[in-house]
Amino acid sequence: MTFNSQLRWGAVLFSGALAAAIAVPATAAKAPQPDLTQAVSAKVGAAKSKTAASTGVQVNVTRGAGTDTVFGTTVATVANGEDTHPEGWLFAARLVNGKWQVGLEGEQAFTDLTAASPVVSAKEKQLFGRSAFAPQAAGGDYRTGMRLPYAVGTSWSMPGGAHGWAGSDTPYSAIDLAGGNGQVLAARGGTAYTMCGNGKGWIRVIHDRGYATDYYHLHGNIAANGLSVSEGTFLGNIGTDVSCGGSASGAHVHFALRQNSAYVGIAGHNVGGWVFQNSSAYNGTALHGSTVRSPGQQLHNYGALGFTQGIIDSFGGGTVNKRTGPGTNYALAGSIADATTVNISCSKAGTSHTGRWGTSNLWNRLSDGTWVSDAFMWTGLSTPVNGTCP
Repeated sequence: MTFNSQLRWGAVLFSGALAAAIAVPATAAKAPQPDLTQAVSAKVGAAKSKTAASTGVQVNVTRGAGTDTVFGTTVATVANGEDTHPEGWLFAARLVNGKWQVGLEGEQAFTDLTAASPVVSAKEKQLFGRSAFAPQAAGGDYRTGMRLPYAVGTSWSMPGGAHGWAGSDTPYSAIDLAGGNGQVLAARGGTAYTMCGNGKGWIRVIHDRGYATDYYHLHGNIAANGLSVSEGTFLGNIGTDVSCGGSASGAHVHFALRQNSAYVGIAGHNVGGWVFQNSSAYNGTALHGSTVRSPGQQLHNYGALGFTQGIIDSFGGGTVNKRTGPGTNYALAGSIADATTVNISCSKAGTSHTGRWGTSNLWNRLSDGTWVSDAFMWTGLSTPVNGTCP
């Protein structure tokens, strides 16, 4: 072997020894993540109602897929063609010590997980934290600040009055609406989510004051994953979509009211100038002042009623008297027509009267300085909506 060859061979031996000296030990294979779908499905199985048999559970991860912190929607689907509807939740999950911690919308775990989640926005954290555990009822305040879910100033048919989200179940949270140009619009501003895993048919908008609204059977609906929407934002078109199950015999929107992560009765609430009333499922009416609309009739969308506004309800008469003070012992100051929307400046106790909504001694001073008994007005509260007059 020549001198040069010996040098080359020595270099090879040295580089091999050096590589062996600095070789990184092989790492152990990372343990696979436990099945997220199983963990979420177990939660859904415990949370869903017993009114309809579920055909399965959809788990749609919309943020954080493949990581140890995820967010999305999950739906307990039902059979197509049956008069029932799927149930759905937003969910959050975190992998801790090889096990998924899962929280469904409305649970303390959901509030805790979203508060710490890097994939949930600051706005959503505030929204979820504020509404999760307030009372699941109006609590005596039936004001929603909502319009009907179509263009203000137009009229649509109400094919079905108040009924359950799943048909005849209670509470009667939903109404069916159809007609016009078919465009379904947000009843109030909020944060929107697409519920069905294939992105079709079902939008949920979470509003302020703990309220949310659901819109089902849509076609051509928007894709939403925490999307901010304003009142009147286009959500989709009326349709017969049953991507998550249920039935729809004709194109419509199944519009439902939720409060604090649960369906609540729509009766007594004012939406678009109409106060809904219960009867048997699908047969409830709607009131605008003393005007009554039954299923199959048209509902004019008067827009959202303000929180310090009221609607005159003459309880079957044509007008209501106005007074110069809070009682019938004050002089007449004219009259006001049934179904008129009024602005309330403040309220004060006076003579007692009985109207559609019960007996009250409260009188409301209108923006023109005259007074009307609260018994002949729908405000959504039995107490002052804009403070007490001096």
